[in-house]
Amino acid sequence: MGSPMAADLLLRLLREPAMAAALSPDEWDLALRQARAAALTGRLAVCLREAKALDAVPPAVRRHLDAALQVASRLRQALEWEFQCLARLLAPLEVPVVLLKGAAYGAAGLPVAEGRLFGDIDLLVPRPRLREVEGALLAHGWAPMKLDPYDQRYYRRWMHEIPPLEHVRRQTVVDVHHTLLPLTARHHPDPALIFAASRPSPWAGFRLPSPADLVVHCATHLFHEGETDRALRDLMDFDGLLRHFAAVEPGFYAGLVPRARLLDLARPLFYALRYAQRLLGTPIPEAVMQAAQQAAPPLPLRLAMDRLAGEVFRPKHASCRGPFTAPAHFVVYVRGHWLRMPLHLLLPHLLRKALARRQPTAARRDGPP
Repeated sequence: MGSPMAADLLLRLLREPAMAAALSPDEWDLALRQARAAALTGRLAVCLREAKALDAVPPAVRRHLDAALQVASRLRQALEWEFQCLARLLAPLEVPVVLLKGAAYGAAGLPVAEGRLFGDIDLLVPRPRLREVEGALLAHGWAPMKLDPYDQRYYRRWMHEIPPLEHVRRQTVVDVHHTLLPLTARHHPDPALIFAASRPSPWAGFRLPSPADLVVHCATHLFHEGETDRALRDLMDFDGLLRHFAAVEPGFYAGLVPRARLLDLARPLFYALRYAQRLLGTPIPEAVMQAAQQAAPPLPLRLAMDRLAGEVFRPKHASCRGPFTAPAHFVVYVRGHWLRMPLHLLLPHLLRKALARRQPTAARRDGPP
């Protein structure tokens, strides 16, 4: 188990890049290991460069940072190639396609995309056109990753997306959404609002969510999904989006909280604003924090979330592990499922997942989260 100072090393370095000059070789070794565990090595390099702190980095560490930037650059090139392939096969359908999350950051050329690792490509399409889009992908080399009948039923009956599709040659993964949250979730954002406010993308054939919708969706992914493996990376995304749009988008902050309310996503936005400000020092106008406060939960729940956030926004590295770490991740995992499904669906689902995990790895195919 790590000490509190060691556990927060990467977080402090991201928040105060100037401290790079004071780190010992052992601290640099630990910082790199934490950054790698959090998928933030490239972003760390960008933060140090923007703070003009790269010259203070030892040569051996600099090589790791430069390599991470090169990997991120190659992934960005691969993402652009995928955009071109997808645009060609979807163009005949004349379906509006909105990019989400990392795909949107990359297509828009946002600062948060620099040094970032890209995984799945998330698309939002109108639900009535879902079958056409899926059919086009299946006809051009994409195949479902979830073949178990239960998994297929889970996604198609209850979720906000079809089962993920993987290209048989390139192994890239596409998640095709028809809304932002599961159909069984406690919150119900209207996808028509996302389409109506979307903007043209630099990549022909795709559209981008409005700045406010990008930010609100980032907050929702952070505090509604129950995924903790990349929690710090996603909080960094949120911080970067706020800083960028506040600087370039007139009236951005004035419309942010009202937009979250309209989308029925004010609670996750409150949480994201709270912890971005607390953990990363994100400069957020006081009026915005006060407006977001209206969606805050009761004090006991807020204090519980503060305790959980202190654990899940650390890298999943041994140096960051304490006695409360594993329980905190488990609670966030269960909370995410509780938010996405009513109890009468959730309990049988979690029981099935628990039984599946007890089967030999070679004999089972992992299902939905």
